[in-house]
Amino acid sequence: MRISRRAVAAAAVLATVLPLSACGGGADSGSSAASGKVEGKITFQTWNLQANFKDYFNGVIADFEKKYPGTDVKWVDRPAEGYADKISADAAGGTLPDVVNVSPDLLAPLAKAGLALDLDKSASQYRDEYLPGAWQSDQVPGLEGTYAFPWYLNTGPMFYNKRLFKEAGLDPEKPPTTYDDVFAAGLKLAERSKGKIATLANVPTIEDFGRYGAELTNKDGTGFAFNDAKGVQLLTKYKELYDAKALDPQALTATPESSGHKFLTESVAMNPGSALDLANFKKQAPNLYKNIGITDQVTNTGKVNMYVMGVMVNAQTKQKPAAVAFAHFVTDATRQMAFAKQVAIFPSTAGSLDDPYFTKEDGTDETRVRIAAAKSLKNAVNYTPVQFSDQMKTELGNEVAKALQGKQSPKEALDNAVKACDRLLQQS
Repeated sequence: MRISRRAVAAAAVLATVLPLSACGGGADSGSSAASGKVEGKITFQTWNLQANFKDYFNGVIADFEKKYPGTDVKWVDRPAEGYADKISADAAGGTLPDVVNVSPDLLAPLAKAGLALDLDKSASQYRDEYLPGAWQSDQVPGLEGTYAFPWYLNTGPMFYNKRLFKEAGLDPEKPPTTYDDVFAAGLKLAERSKGKIATLANVPTIEDFGRYGAELTNKDGTGFAFNDAKGVQLLTKYKELYDAKALDPQALTATPESSGHKFLTESVAMNPGSALDLANFKKQAPNLYKNIGITDQVTNTGKVNMYVMGVMVNAQTKQKPAAVAFAHFVTDATRQMAFAKQVAIFPSTAGSLDDPYFTKEDGTDETRVRIAAAKSLKNAVNYTPVQFSDQMKTELGNEVAKALQGKQSPKEALDNAVKACDRLLQQS
């Protein structure tokens, strides 16, 4: 049950692992203090943001340069496609910008290579300005420290089709809230529709294993552990759904976008999403919109999944005070609140989610979704381990598909996935 990052224009593409072996490996990134006069020229790199937010970022830069006379911020924006490769090339070539927009999976290899500044050493005075879970999301197992300022967050509700629920004899006002609820509803929907209506359109991802309660990694982060009893139980339940046609026939090759289309055309009964989807439903599928149900993200742990973006400072920058000051400026409460009102994302700063914008109802579904998501984010978890690369996601997906097709048992599939992911981790 995967939430697409399409809800955030800047983070529409999940990045691949960075081959940073050419960079060397320094663990003491950030040993130099970031104190000193804030001045000089720095470069700030974002990820596919210029097209939609040019005025916003130009304003942020102008305000920073006004606050700190003698500073000069050059903004560069890179397209989503190839962003990971560009960062890898810059890191290997010594041309990494001073301040860089990164996701946790991009951050991890940079931190291991000694290229990400340790903020716990250089900027610890800012730690309490951010939600604890967000600050922790930029920590890397095996390293001490925090390697990026948390920036914007995202999460979303579970949408469900009340009409399909009612036709299957399910209470449309009592949607599933746990995985066991989802599995029970799925089997009933498939039975009543004779296999024509699936409950979900995608297979379990690493986030699902986390929300189900599986251990994702060992304690020191040197290996994966989602092949534990909980993980095997989850995949076994998905196999039951697959055999009963309660999973969409194309689930094995589904993307978040294709899954969303299945829900839009009322081929599946449930799908995760965001507030942005409501306007799309209203415009493209008015019949679905009339019957749309909105509930919390499904979880067995009581904590939902969140996606995190961060702003990293290059440990090798020659303008450390200015780079740290700007990275903090971009991600402080004032700037994050302003950005959150331009696009459906959520601030990572402490107290911001208590703002009336995230707490006061106005009768619209969009606001209802925003308020529910903001509330859930206060104790949300980024279940995707920072060291879990796209290659690892592919390995897990391939093994899950084999289990669902009956080519191997759920236990064998997850054992093989863990072995493959551990091997990739050792190579990174």
